[in-house]
Amino acid sequence: MVRRAFGLGVGAAAVVTLLAGCDVGRAVGFGWPSGITAQASRMYDLWIGSVVAALAVGFFVWGLIFWCVVKYRKKTDELPPQTRYNLPIEVIYTIVPFLIIAVLFYYTAVIQTDVNRQSPNPDVTVEVVSFQWNWQFNYKEGASDDGSSPTLFSELGTSDYIPVLVVPTNRTVRLEQTSRDVVHSFWVPDLLFKRDQFPDPPARNSFEITIHEEGAFVGRCAELCGTYHSMMNFELRAVSPEKYEQFVAERRAGKSTPEALTAIGEQPYATKTKPFPTKRI
Repeated sequence: MVRRAFGLGVGAAAVVTLLAGCDVGRAVGFGWPSGITAQASRMYDLWIGSVVAALAVGFFVWGLIFWCVVKYRKKTDELPPQTRYNLPIEVIYTIVPFLIIAVLFYYTAVIQTDVNRQSPNPDVTVEVVSFQWNWQFNYKEGASDDGSSPTLFSELGTSDYIPVLVVPTNRTVRLEQTSRDVVHSFWVPDLLFKRDQFPDPPARNSFEITIHEEGAFVGRCAELCGTYHSMMNFELRAVSPEKYEQFVAERRAGKSTPEALTAIGEQPYATKTKPFPTKRI
């Protein structure tokens, strides 16, 4: 009795310790972050559905295993009847996995299509240019597949300055991607999404996001691109549409990004990351 109570106490302590390290949202989401965009919410739903399906299959299989262990445990030295074929069971374990895969494939294809969908006239278009080992953001007058739209103003990162990409919330933002040298990858963890950037030519990528949460979010290069790959950071700053319009007006009036951010009541420099001493010579 004492041993059993001790075991229950240890188990309860372990559960409390594990739960203390995460909030309710992370626990319900099985560890998957919620994200800050409409597209991230769709991917979150796919993750939750996939995990629930996996757990259902897992509990069913575990149940069969334990049932077999109990029911067919060895009682005597006599061998149980040996069955070579069981057509109903073979049909079941062939069809059921196929149905599971088909359903997961269907929802994956639907959500992937939604995430990749682009509107003909996005509210904001920014050309994201990557190079060893920093970023340039060219704010465009309109969308274009070949990057030919006029540039309104640009934001260029340097070895001692983290570039800040300013975008409005609740607006459609298209990011057109290209690289000046090698393959890079645009990644903001809070978007739950990343996409590679290739030298232009031969290829340009683009995608759209609709951010529903204001704030500062760190961005990184997610493709090994050379010596200072790990230090190739930027910051995504999501502000209200009103502040964004004011920011654009300040930039077009000739102010720098730090000056324009200060004018709209935002921190002038990146707050989620900082320059690294890369000793670039």
